[in-house]
Amino acid sequence: MIFKQFFNTFFGKKINQEDSMKKFLIVGLGNIGDQYKNTRHNIGFKIVNAFVKEHESSFSTEKLGDVAKLKIKGKTVLVLKPNTYMNLSGKAVMYWMKQENIQVENLLVITDDLNIDFGKLRIKGKGSSGGHNGLKDIQEKFNTGAYPRFRFGVGSQYRKGRQVDFVLGQWSKEEESGMIERIPTCIKAVTSFITAGMANTMNEFNGK
Repeated sequence: MIFKQFFNTFFGKKINQEDSMKKFLIVGLGNIGDQYKNTRHNIGFKIVNAFVKEHESSFSTEKLGDVAKLKIKGKTVLVLKPNTYMNLSGKAVMYWMKQENIQVENLLVITDDLNIDFGKLRIKGKGSSGGHNGLKDIQEKFNTGAYPRFRFGVGSQYRKGRQVDFVLGQWSKEEESGMIERIPTCIKAVTSFITAGMANTMNEFNGK
């Protein structure tokens, strides 16, 4: 409750509770530029690209990122790919939450995770950054880790001290094939978050 009051005060607008509960922000984290397009660190971009395509919408370049707008079962959904680069993701997320009066429980941040086996999903309502620079920046901007996130496991098949090279590296052929197979499940999980809520989505998709 205190956190929600902080957001309302921070945004400087009186939020219509009923309308705001029907509006969602789905954020895929990644880095812009062709050199990053097919890296493990950009799985957030890949998932939201597929999600937007599935729901027959498209992105347009707007302030601080590419944004798509769509409707799902009466809910208004904004999908964001920040163009601020990973380490400054929080700036874009905060801007669009303020711009659209979106409540923090209706935010879902999608990212890669080294600490989860390849292809496994983990959806939580709060947590630490886990060393992920995108999540770290969002946490610093929010001053809390209490926001929903969706982690896609990329595994930890790297030599000690080579984490950065691994996440910024290209998928292997085997990984890319497996990742593509997992995308439909990711789309279903994001859609479930919007239509069925966090608890139901966690129960259905965590560990899948």
